[in-house]
Amino acid sequence: MLRFDNAAKRPTNLTLNAKVLDLARELGMNLSQTVDGLLAEEVRRRYWERWNEENKAAISAYNERIERDGLPLAKYRSFAKGR
Repeated sequence: MLRFDNAAKRPTNLTLNAKVLDLARELGMNLSQTVDGLLAEEVRRRYWERWNEENKAAISAYNERIERDGLPLAKYRSFAKGR
């Protein structure tokens, strides 16, 4: 899991839509906190998208093996019998 909490903050410059920025300030929004949260969310999404793409072959091979051979410890399952 990607964790970004307790990381140091770094100043940066952004160019934002002036109307959106003015309204956000008028609404009392904390711009740094808002952008930081939304950026972290997008970074997580893209990270896992890339991870899935890079591991597509391994995931597919694993799924094919389970389909063919079943779960390795299935005989020890005490739930969902008869499905």
